[in-house]
Amino acid sequence: MRQPAATTYAPLDTLKDVAPDVWVVDGPVIRFGMPWPKFSFPTRMTILRLADDDLFVHSPTRLTPDLRRAVEREGRVRWIVGPNRLHYWWIPDWRAAFPGAEVYLAPKVRRQAGDRIDFEARTLDGSAGYPWDKEIDTLPVAGDFMTEIVFFHRPSRTLVLTDLIENFEAERLGPAFRLVARLGGVLAPHGGMPRDMRLTFRHQREALRTAVERMIAWRPERIVIAHGRWFETDGVAALRRAFGWLLG
Repeated sequence: MRQPAATTYAPLDTLKDVAPDVWVVDGPVIRFGMPWPKFSFPTRMTILRLADDDLFVHSPTRLTPDLRRAVEREGRVRWIVGPNRLHYWWIPDWRAAFPGAEVYLAPKVRRQAGDRIDFEARTLDGSAGYPWDKEIDTLPVAGDFMTEIVFFHRPSRTLVLTDLIENFEAERLGPAFRLVARLGGVLAPHGGMPRDMRLTFRHQREALRTAVERMIAWRPERIVIAHGRWFETDGVAALRRAFGWLLG
């Protein structure tokens, strides 16, 4: 089922300024869904620069030679992060390009990735004790299917999510995916947690509410997400809207 070329956010594989020491990179489309139908999802990674020019690479997308050179101009890649079990595909490429970096993986990534992740990596299993603690808050959000690790870059007040919120723009979707996005509660400008994902948190509803309240308490200025249009301003309002079904 073909999707419009405009599904992606050109230019691809290019560092884009978000805030001081914060960049996003819009990557290629991936095909995801049930065995049939599968839909085209735009991808996005986030890079944060910490003290001493250390770079924190979140949910890496495709690595091209030009992108590698651009990243190397901004600092040294120290950490490569797989924030949930679905976001790991390009990690081996980044690890090979930056062998001095440490890889951190959310729970169940190894189970999902199989032989693709066959190297040493640390587990993201807590909210503290990481080398980036002085500048980035870490928050595991656990559901039955997966745990997503949420990050908050305090200097720029940037909240970095992956799949907890999706925000697909109707004009970038084909008719079938547009309907699915609307029914799933992830159609911009009022994107949110996909309804099927909500079901996987039904046993952790109160823990999820506590996690969302903590994100709100951080008072993010912006929210970067992996799929769809990210939220450039009014991060708190976006969180309250996206999780209104949970907060009441």
